[in-house]
Amino acid sequence: MKTNAIITCRLIEHRKVFTHAFTLVEIMVSMAILFMFIAGLLYAQLFGVRMFEITKAKLGASDDARQAISLLISEIRTAKIVKVGTGGLSSFTPTPTNTAQIGNSLQVYATTNTNNFIRYFWDSTDSKLKRTTNGSSTVNVVAHFITNNLVFRAEDFRGSVTTNDQNNRVIAMDLQFYQIEFPIYIIGPSNYFDYYELRNKITRRVLE
Repeated sequence: MKTNAIITCRLIEHRKVFTHAFTLVEIMVSMAILFMFIAGLLYAQLFGVRMFEITKAKLGASDDARQAISLLISEIRTAKIVKVGTGGLSSFTPTPTNTAQIGNSLQVYATTNTNNFIRYFWDSTDSKLKRTTNGSSTVNVVAHFITNNLVFRAEDFRGSVTTNDQNNRVIAMDLQFYQIEFPIYIIGPSNYFDYYELRNKITRRVLE
């Protein structure tokens, strides 16, 4: 009786070991599932990194744009006279009457004294939008990497470009970028952005 009990126990232990073993097919299937799981994790990680870079670029572009136009908006809203024209650091020519009020430069007068002014202009030498004041030989860069030269225009309430100095006209600004500065991203084919443009419209608060 004791011998039979020992043999039976050994047979049961052997069966338990045998039932817990894996076949070659089971191992291959398990490895395939594991590889698929790892590939899914890697894809999710790469997708997350890409989305992070896109978000960072958008936040950087929005912050740069906000800094670029905040002072301009404030100065136009409180201005007494605003003129659209063509100009640079040393000169400014207003757009003539009966001509579409579009140009690369904008001159802002805080009072009726036309000797004191603030000038914004697009510089073709380095594709930057710059700011200067009367009697100053220095400039402040407002925006970088601008492709369009006709940055400013005057519009009526319907959005049509005016041909004269209407008192209640709207000053529209259009900036088309070919590169984002912070962080630096080139705009164009095979990049995060195919096209990046900043548009804004400002109306004077002080109307005559």
